Amino acid sequence: MPEPIRLARADLSALLALERAGQPYPWSEHQLAAALEDEAARVWGIRDGEALLGQAIVYRLPFEAELQAITVSPQARRLGLARRLLAEVIATAKGWESERLLLEVRAGNAPALALYRAAGFSEDGRRRGYYPGEAGAPREDAVLMSLALAPAKETA
Repeated sequence: MPEPIRLARADLSALLALERAGQPYPWSEHQLAAALEDEAARVWGIRDGEALLGQAIVYRLPFEAELQAITVSPQARRLGLARRLLAEVIATAKGWESERLLLEVRAGNAPALALYRAAGFSEDGRRRGYYPGEAGAPREDAVLMSLALAPAKETA
């Protein structure tokens, strides 16, 4: 399987198609285009030939980085693509010298929670009723997680 590559504006249509296929609430074309063009963001993808199978979006913040999204095509799930993308995101955040990598995830997304916990993320809190419920279900909590990347700088 190929390694993650940095996606560019030319990848927008493939990125939009992946989002629509892989997310119940996909990012809009405008949001994806903005991420591709933002100097504070990196959009990583994994391709199999021309097909975009997975993507991850991470933003650089003043002292931290935030994983905004990981999406894997439904037919390519359970192949380790999300793990590869997450490793690339972590490497990116470390390259930025971020102190922590932050994320939030639906409380009911057991595969994602297992992935993040296996990578060393810890739960920092919850946003109650943050996400809309799917198919008439009640609203769902967001689980806030972080991964320490660098020791905090000492102050004199």
